[in-house]
Amino acid sequence: MKITEATKEELFKLLDTSEAGLAEEESKRRLSHFGFNEIKEARRSPLILKFLNQFTHFLAIILWLAAALAFISDWIHPGEGMRHLGFAIIGVIFINAIFAFVQEYRAEKAIEKLKLMLPFYVKVIRDGAEKQILARELVPGDLIILSEGDKVPADARVIESNSLTVNNAPLTGESVPVVLTHESESGDLIPSKNIAFAGSTVVSGNGKAVVFATGMSTEFGRIAHLTQTVHIQPTPLQREIARTSRFIALVATLIGLTFFIIGHTIGRSFWENFIFAIGVIVALVPEGMLPTVTLSLALGSQRMLKRNALVKKLTSVEALGSITVICTDKTGTITHNKMEVKRLWMLNQNPETLKMLLKIAYLCNNAKFVEGQYRGDPTEVALLRYARENIGDLVSERVSEIPFDFERKRMTTVNVIDGVKLSLTKGATETVLPLCKFALINGEKVEINEEIKEKINNAYYSLMDEGLRVLCFAYSEDEPEKDMLFVGLIGLEDPPRPEVKEAINKCHEAGVRIILITGDASRTALAIAKETGLVKDAPVIIEAEEFHRMTDSELREKLKEKEILFTRMTPKDKLRIVTLLQESGQIVAVTGDGVNDAPALKKADIGVAMGSGTDVAKESAELILLDDNFTTIVNAIEEGRAIYENIRKFISYFLTSNVAELVPYIAYAIFRIPLPLTIMQILAIDLGTDILPGLALGAEKPTKEVMKQPPRSHKERLLNLKLLLRVFLILGPIEAAAGLFGYFYVLKTGEWQWGQALASNNILYMQATTACLTGIVLTQIANGFVSRSFRESVFSLGLFSNKLLLAGILVEIILQIFIVYHPVGNNIFSTYPIPLNVWLVLIPFALLLFAIEEVRKKFFNFRLKFL
Repeated sequence: MKITEATKEELFKLLDTSEAGLAEEESKRRLSHFGFNEIKEARRSPLILKFLNQFTHFLAIILWLAAALAFISDWIHPGEGMRHLGFAIIGVIFINAIFAFVQEYRAEKAIEKLKLMLPFYVKVIRDGAEKQILARELVPGDLIILSEGDKVPADARVIESNSLTVNNAPLTGESVPVVLTHESESGDLIPSKNIAFAGSTVVSGNGKAVVFATGMSTEFGRIAHLTQTVHIQPTPLQREIARTSRFIALVATLIGLTFFIIGHTIGRSFWENFIFAIGVIVALVPEGMLPTVTLSLALGSQRMLKRNALVKKLTSVEALGSITVICTDKTGTITHNKMEVKRLWMLNQNPETLKMLLKIAYLCNNAKFVEGQYRGDPTEVALLRYARENIGDLVSERVSEIPFDFERKRMTTVNVIDGVKLSLTKGATETVLPLCKFALINGEKVEINEEIKEKINNAYYSLMDEGLRVLCFAYSEDEPEKDMLFVGLIGLEDPPRPEVKEAINKCHEAGVRIILITGDASRTALAIAKETGLVKDAPVIIEAEEFHRMTDSELREKLKEKEILFTRMTPKDKLRIVTLLQESGQIVAVTGDGVNDAPALKKADIGVAMGSGTDVAKESAELILLDDNFTTIVNAIEEGRAIYENIRKFISYFLTSNVAELVPYIAYAIFRIPLPLTIMQILAIDLGTDILPGLALGAEKPTKEVMKQPPRSHKERLLNLKLLLRVFLILGPIEAAAGLFGYFYVLKTGEWQWGQALASNNILYMQATTACLTGIVLTQIANGFVSRSFRESVFSLGLFSNKLLLAGILVEIILQIFIVYHPVGNNIFSTYPIPLNVWLVLIPFALLLFAIEEVRKKFFNFRLKFL
């Protein structure tokens, strides 16, 4: 026998309980059998595994290999500083892992503070007495008491209902209140009106119910379990960092092998060639990129947090910038989730008619004003608030009530007002108007004819076309709902947030499509969509019935439409839409707040949960809107786009110095000159002078143009041809020329002859390598400025607008002075002080790099389209 079909007596027998509830001993036995009434978190990894994961992604593995090669090289040929390099690289890996772990751990803790999934306590009847227990100790067979404002703690069959009304939105997505009954009924569980589901809220009334499912066995729990089956895809940035890492590793290895072969051809020994190949590979691996990427994402996440967006995972920060489609719900995200009266309509504007309309709105109403707060169903709260503000508080005696239900679509109360007994009714026009024989016009009772009926219906349709939820109000002086007098119509609206219109326009400019997926009716959805600018033309509207008839191929075609709305959608429908969009190559963000949204949130490229939403939704999402505001998503997309651009900027910045580091090795291999740059000097650049300016590039704020560009193609690479041409043909060669010029300038002034060997501790040799290092560092300073934007001039951005970059460059200069002139720096990096004139001959190279980039941006950017 189904739970819904059982009578009260059959239910007690089925669940082995009674009117007196369970005995304490029996409840303990069931608790040990069924377990606690709680939603188990989906496959949460232990902290130690989360920490270890920071050491095993592809870029970290490349650094591990680079460290291993450094140690091998030191073992074969000690004294070259390779051992120090190996330890330094391992230090980078650990620092990055700790930082990334701490950021994600802090986000996780912040999420835990937002958890408000189930009530902490619940009223039950046990051993015949009412008592309060922890909700997690509830078991099947418990008899629970539900009152207005309570959250339902488990799935329970109602056995007593006094206008018991619940909001099932967290489970079904439908915000319309449901009046529960104790009567038996057949049919499926979800639409049943005698079941109170875990996670729903009691809007009004009270009642009793017998628990039949707890924890993961509830409908709430089943959807939470379904979430675990959705495979999590890597974010676009994770995929791009992996591709970039593979590319760098491949290029470094190929170049190392190439020069190993060249060395063998020109007669070098195997071990000389091997050590040289390792040096080339290490020189090309950008050791500073990993911590800089992580810190850039962290800075982005902090900026997002200031704009009310909590990012759970660092790599999700950038993914927002690649979004092409936002699938959003309406209530609470685009709107305030707060009903208000917007329009009143009567057959005449007589004050007496208006007063009667507001009396019915006030008295045929179960909302309450208690301790300065309105409580109850949002629609009834809106009516009560409006009535109180316009006619003040009313005193009456309620004799009886016929509660609202979906079949009748109306509610009636019998009240005694000033000694007169009246039956007051409010509800859907199509069910209330047929009960009306008369209308109240100018305070007179006028029989309704076809002309009056047409006027009323025209007004009703007009209000509906505005997207308002329209209620009809009537009363009778005799029997309830018989020969009633029509009084008027009231149109209510859940108004859109005022800032949403601008945010939607920003999305349109940025080429991001917005698809509204809502459980509400089509008219309401269309009106809100038009009011907010979500749609401008005649959109395609797909309701549930049509949606379920469509094949996947038909739906894919519909999803290509410029403007489309989905109404009366279920959780499975949302998941299907997201899946088809992704299969079409779209990068999808999905908003949601209920447990029903969890599968779609997890399936999406970026799941966006409401801060006021359920715990399951927040666990499944990558981003949490602390203010539940659609505008916050747009702000987050803007930050995400800026972060992606920033990552490309500092990758370009790092690769440029890598090219400059590689060229001296090529010269060493081909021309058999003393090595112009030592391994430790490469380390000084990659993990010393480059780090802070690189971080500063990662902190560049979004420009005005970033949201006026279309979303980047999913085929676009982080390391694209334009960036590589810029690095390898323009910036890298200039920096390499500066380094080698400084090297040969010092050697020439020291009367070095071509082919002359120099010991590693020779002062002239150390000065020459110091000059090479200084040339690269000076040109990197200029590179830091020009890399702030690939398109815009440094002067249009403001030469001093990035304070962090200025500080980074200042530290870079101080560090270089330390390396060149301090004995400790000399000892660590095998450098030796150089005269001032060497700096002076190298500065023009920095100016040249700056000038060439500024000219490229001004005159050749659009023609050559270099970034």
